[in-house]
Order: sequence, then C-alpha cells, then structure tokens
Amino acid sequence: MGSGASKGLAAATSAATPEELKKALEAMPEEDRKKVAEALKGEEKKVEEGANKACPGPVDCSSITVVAKDHIGVNEQPAEPKFKGALCQIYVRSQPYGGSDKSSNGHRYDSTPFANGMISAGMSCQLIHYTHEEHDKFFDLCKKFDFLIVRCNPGQIKADGGDQGKFDNSMREVRKAGIQAWPSPDVMEKMGAKDALCKVATMNCGLEDTLAYYSEEDFGAGFKKTMAFQPRVIKQNRGSSGEGIWIIKLKAGNYCATFGERSCENDEVLILMEANDNHEEEHTVGEFIEFCVNGCNDKSGTWTSKGVGKYLEGGKAAGGQIVDQRFCPRIVEGELRYNQIGDAVVGIIHKKPKEGGISAVGGTGSIYTYYGPDEPKFKNLTDNFLKIDLPKIMPALDLASEPIPLWWTTDFILASPEGTPAEEEKWIVGEFNCSCVGISKCLAAYCKDDTPNAKFDDIAPEDKEEAKRYGDLMGVKALGIMEANKK
Repeated sequence: MGSGASKGLAAATSAATPEELKKALEAMPEEDRKKVAEALKGEEKKVEEGANKACPGPVDCSSITVVAKDHIGVNEQPAEPKFKGALCQIYVRSQPYGGSDKSSNGHRYDSTPFANGMISAGMSCQLIHYTHEEHDKFFDLCKKFDFLIVRCNPGQIKADGGDQGKFDNSMREVRKAGIQAWPSPDVMEKMGAKDALCKVATMNCGLEDTLAYYSEEDFGAGFKKTMAFQPRVIKQNRGSSGEGIWIIKLKAGNYCATFGERSCENDEVLILMEANDNHEEEHTVGEFIEFCVNGCNDKSGTWTSKGVGKYLEGGKAAGGQIVDQRFCPRIVEGELRYNQIGDAVVGIIHKKPKEGGISAVGGTGSIYTYYGPDEPKFKNLTDNFLKIDLPKIMPALDLASEPIPLWWTTDFILASPEGTPAEEEKWIVGEFNCSCVGISKCLAAYCKDDTPNAKFDDIAPEDKEEAKRYGDLMGVKALGIMEANKK
C-alpha cells in the first residue's frame, strides 16, 4: 500500500464512528480481520514499551520508580544545559487520580509550564516523583542536579504514607550541599508561618501592634489587653483556607481609649466570625482562650467551628503559635492577592467577600476581579512593596541566604480609614504563601470526577499561552539566581 493510500485510510478511519468501524471489521474476510488484530497487537506493545519511562534528559533517572505514564507536553531538553534541574512531585497512591492536583498521566497539573520555562532558559528540567519507600534513592538522585523545584502539595507526602519531616530534613541536606531548592523547607516554613506578620510589622506592609504568642500565659495576658483596645484578628499557625482565623469584637463595644488602659475580664462576651465559612459564634473571653489552648471541653463551652482549637499544641518548635493582629474594617471591601515570580508581580486579584461576610476564601461566595501587574489604582502599594519592602523581607524572616521564591503570593488588606487618598493608602500583609501555589490557567488539566482523563492538552490555547509566559519568566529568574550563585 502506497503512502497516499495509507493517508486516505487514516483519514477515513479518523472520520468514522466506533460503530462504523465495528461494522467494517465484521464485514471483512476472516484473513483480513486477523491482519488487523496482529497490527493492533504490535501497536499496543509499542505503547506499553514507551509508557512509564523516566523523563528524558541529561541525568539518568531510572534508579527510582517512574510513576508518570508519559511526559507529553514537556519540551525537548537542551543537549548541553547551562544547569541541570528536576521538578519533584508526589503521587498519592491511596487517593483518586493520585491527589486533587494531578493530570491523568500522574504529573501535577501545572508541572509542564514550570519545566518548559527552565528549558526555554537553556537549562534542563526533568520531572520525577518521590516515593517514601525509595527515600534514599530519591535523594541520591537529587544530588546529581544543580537545582530542584519542589511541587509536593502540603499533606500529600504524609497521605501517601511518608514522613514530611524526613523529606524536609533530607532536602535541607541537599540544600547544604549547594544545590538550589525552590522553595526550600525553611523558606516554606518561615514564609508560611503566621508569625511572619510580626517580623514585617515595622515595614510599610506591616502593623506595629501585630503580636505572636507561644505560651498560654503570654496569650492570656496579651489578648486580654489588645482585645480591650480594639477589634482583633486572631490567627492560628497551622490552619488553611481560613480555619482558625477569627475576627473578634467585644459585644458590649466598650473599648478603652488608649492601649493598655485596661484588660478584658474572663466573663466579657465576644462576637467571633471564622474566616473559613464566615459563621458567627458568641463566647466569653475565658472560653475563647480555653478553646485556643485546650480545645473543646467543659470550660470552653460548645463550639460550632469545624476546627478543634489547641493552637499552641506542641509548642513553638512544632509550629504552635497564635498571631494577634489589629482588625481592619475595610476587609469587607476585599483583599488583594499579588501573584509573583521572584521579584516581579505578574498579576493582581481583588477578592471581595460575599455581602455580609468578611472572608474572601474560595467557596464562600466571594467575587474575584483580575488586574494586570501595572494596575494604576494599586501603584502606591506595588511600588512600596517591590522597591522598599521586598529587599528586606527574606532577611527579616531569617532567610537572608535564600532567594525569593520562584512562584508565590502575597495577600494584602487595606488598613487605612475610608476617605484616604489612593496614593496614601496603607495595605498590610495578611499572608505569604509559597507552598505549591498553583497556576490557575492550568486547572483544566487536573482530574476530578467529571474529567477523570484530564491532561495538559485540555488547557485552552490562550490559557496555555499565559501559563507559558509565567513559566518562561520563572526560567529567566531561575537562571539569573543560578548564575549569581555560581560567581
């Protein structure tokens, strides 16, 4: 059969429905059906041989189990890379689709633009998976790279049966050996900790009356004093999606005129709203302190919160801490999320709470409005943050030896009173996040019950192009850091 005939057959087959192909096979002579069956067996064998192969590149990754079915979408690696890198992932074998952030091939849904961004900058970036049974083999392999991009979603290593602490400690050893890690465990821990807000309190993006408590005694005394002065936001360190973040007001409204003039009594009543779902509860000062320290019991009363309290459990070393921050009433107007690649802002999201709510956490009915990085109405904040505060942030968080994360976010809250001119507005940091922040433009590639076979090619062309822009800028920033480290 000539090439023209082959192309014609392929076109006809592609246009046919499964039912039409079935009827065509049934109409074939027995001998011809056998030929088709043999040909299909050969193709199946080729697919099986090509599946679950290690991601190609300059480093042989065959020493660890290959989890991914394929690496479709990842560009060809450079023959002589400027630096050799790997993107580390985790596939949760006990969860549907390998976790809520996976494409059908086993890779994280947004891994491809990360890898391709490094490749476009002249570096290599191979996709690998961590399995706790091969812990030592995995980190032996990591030592063969110049840099690592860690994309293991918080909680997933533990969910797969591994030990997050063991993983982090080994990653710290790799970092000590001079291999760059984005982000390192220390960067994720210190930037994500709520007491980071205390460490930036004296900057443009901070509030000086932001306090951190690590013991029951300090929390009890400090909270009673701050609560008597003005409404507060109390944040636990370990929660996510607003759980354990409380907006608190005195029911009687009897605030003192100056800070320290008085302290609350245990029986004063508080009105509390939790940021995860905007539900309200009423408790006394004493009950709230008891809940934060010891959880639900007879002394703390009955709570409807989905959380269990015990925010100081384990002590400071285990992440037990509570942050006490001034409540900014204009939070009802929304907060700003800055999406950042290194020291560059690539997008701004205004997240406005549902009417009557305070929290703009996803799933609470909040409204999102998207702006470009140069939005004029936020110029004052952008300039102050990038030009004045940003160079001081990593040193302030005891991370002076670490570069700014490749892909991270900062949430800001408007602290100025109504009527303040835009050029004089003060926006304060509500949270830093660099723990596996997702690229929202790639969400079409992750599997869920109604899209169980989702893949990278399911992303709309315009979204894929935007994700590529992000990845390419990450590559430029990463290359700059690697070259600076080399000098």
